[in-house]
Amino acid sequence: MEPMMMSLPTRALCVAFAAAALLGVPAAATAQDEHPQYHFYAAADFGVDPTQVTFTEDIAPILERSCVQCHHVGGAAPMAFSSYQQVRRYAQRIRDKTAIRDRMGAMPPWYAEKDIGIQHYLQDPSLSDEELALIQAWVDNGAPEGDPADLTAQLDVVGEVGWSIEPDLIVESGEILLEGGAPDWWGEIEPIAIPLQQDRYVKSLEIREINDVPREGTGRETVGGLWIVHHLIYRTEIPGGSLGDIVSWPVHEVGRNPDFFDEDAAPLLKVGSQIASESAHLHSTGVDTRARLQFGFEFYPEDYEPEYRRAGLALGDGLNISVVPLQDNQELHAYEVLEQHTKIISFEPHLHAQGDRMCLEAIWDDMIETLSCVGYDHNWVRTYSFADNYEPLLPKGTILHIIGYMDNTVDNFNVPDPRNWQGSGNRSITNMFIDLGMRVAMTDEQFVEAMVERREAFDVGPNDHIIGCPLCLAGIPLLEEEPAGEAER
Repeated sequence: MEPMMMSLPTRALCVAFAAAALLGVPAAATAQDEHPQYHFYAAADFGVDPTQVTFTEDIAPILERSCVQCHHVGGAAPMAFSSYQQVRRYAQRIRDKTAIRDRMGAMPPWYAEKDIGIQHYLQDPSLSDEELALIQAWVDNGAPEGDPADLTAQLDVVGEVGWSIEPDLIVESGEILLEGGAPDWWGEIEPIAIPLQQDRYVKSLEIREINDVPREGTGRETVGGLWIVHHLIYRTEIPGGSLGDIVSWPVHEVGRNPDFFDEDAAPLLKVGSQIASESAHLHSTGVDTRARLQFGFEFYPEDYEPEYRRAGLALGDGLNISVVPLQDNQELHAYEVLEQHTKIISFEPHLHAQGDRMCLEAIWDDMIETLSCVGYDHNWVRTYSFADNYEPLLPKGTILHIIGYMDNTVDNFNVPDPRNWQGSGNRSITNMFIDLGMRVAMTDEQFVEAMVERREAFDVGPNDHIIGCPLCLAGIPLLEEEPAGEAER
């Protein structure tokens, strides 16, 4: 099954409050009635006087943390949030786009639902209830600036968006040219040499597209108007080497955030390796575009050695997909029985244009527990890496269950014509249903040890509960102690 091939040229990429979804901004009450997924809060519920909320003291710090990485002059977003005057112009749109929060069209583009499952992820830019309340109170009170002398947040970012990780090595593809108006293209890019002096284990990986598309004044500030590489499936290999030298890496797709590998099961990048593509999909921006891909690798220390093995990926169903016309909340289901103890590193829903939501469940004995539910927006392929000590620890025999929710109605702005039935396929208007999240496999001893460490980290009591660890509060047997005198032999 091949991941998303996105060809929606009118949707926003890296647009932290973009104009694509909402052309008119309804009043808060109207929006709440028409879109029950909106989240509106009262500042007073958080002990804040709504009339005292100002841009300089309350709103600017939120923008600095979650927005200006894209919303700056020369950045990927279609408008800059570098000053009060610039932000004030979009105040009502900011209120509505942030209030959507965990559904398509929401900004910032992070859709993990906050009322179910694990709530701790790496590099989570989402807004808290209190932050939403501050934004809403500020807008409803006329968006006052406050005292400019109180502004401490750094909003005036210059140049292109930087790396979200701290790469130790950056390699770049050759130039990729796609003419304006050209049809979608599938094929392979030229191999990319990796200049390594010694084998290194990879801690994190981020991929960026650098191109010559003008960021302002073109009317093309959308997903299809800014980027041409809509997905890249690739591996690293040593030319002429063995199968054991081949490493598969997470798929690069439009809107993707960095990937973080488990600290005990990192993949190895070998000397002499090159990046070799397995499937690339290009989509025209509407103007002649020259682009390059940059791969940023962050390494673990030189003396690092992994403890666990990487496990299989891609739980899903590519055959039994049927999405009928003009109906939302259509469910898809897929199951997998874990044949080995497993730690889940990340959850990565992969759907297509009709996709609205996906949940991950663990079924153990008579217990069914939701690990994560996230909204889905076909403009943003997000991977949700669980924070340290929050990765699910699941014993062998656990059944993993994913549930996909499809919206094939006029309310889904990603669907060109919801009157059509859709099945499985590679195009955006057809569908895929996969969890591409990463996992690691564990031995009995490693699994017991990890559960003991989890209990100690949370200092749990007999009535506590750890989401995603069904055996953590059971009577965990200690590892068999070495017989007396054995160490002396």
